[in-house]
Amino acid sequence: MKFFVDTADVSEIRAMAQTGLLDGVTTNPSLIAKSGRKMAEVIAEICALTNGPVSAEVTATDFDTMLAEGRYLRAIAQNVCVKVPLTEAGLRTCRALADEGTKVNVTLCFSAVQALLAAKAGAAFISPFVGRLDDIGQDGMQLIADVVQIYRNYAFSTEVLVASVRHPVHVLTAAKLGAHVATMPPATIRALFKHPLTDRGLEAFLADWQKTGQSIL
Repeated sequence: MKFFVDTADVSEIRAMAQTGLLDGVTTNPSLIAKSGRKMAEVIAEICALTNGPVSAEVTATDFDTMLAEGRYLRAIAQNVCVKVPLTEAGLRTCRALADEGTKVNVTLCFSAVQALLAAKAGAAFISPFVGRLDDIGQDGMQLIADVVQIYRNYAFSTEVLVASVRHPVHVLTAAKLGAHVATMPPATIRALFKHPLTDRGLEAFLADWQKTGQSIL
């Protein structure tokens, strides 16, 4: 499974990249707004920190402007993946950009039939939002199971990018279901490292070693 970090905070992305575990980055207009910087500058800087895809989202809602924005964003760097919403205009834009050789991430997916449409439109990634479904009492991970099954049935090349990930259990379940990617805020990625028994075991090992009075170096 690939790990993407979901942020526009360049310092966080740099720190995640240094772990060697980062495969890409996702951003959205809300995350860019929090940075207080111009979108093109932020995306260019992020693209220089990773060789993986960096999702940069259009803000228009009509086809003509979406397409123009998508073409502008993809010109920022070779690893830009244009992000479009799962609307009729968004999927039309996806098809046009995909036909031009641009990777497209279709976002705000909340049903399996929406995901099917995105795959048919040539999306490189589909982003189902599991946490937001959980918030309204639906089973977000069931959506992932349904999409993975449909894509396997028809051998679609679209990758399932699990979004709105809230905790490590989401990641575990997505990996067991065979999702291709999970995109997470930095705090959620850091939570994957943690286990109380790991901390307890390390403390015991270090205490025993300290008693020997030795040093490896």
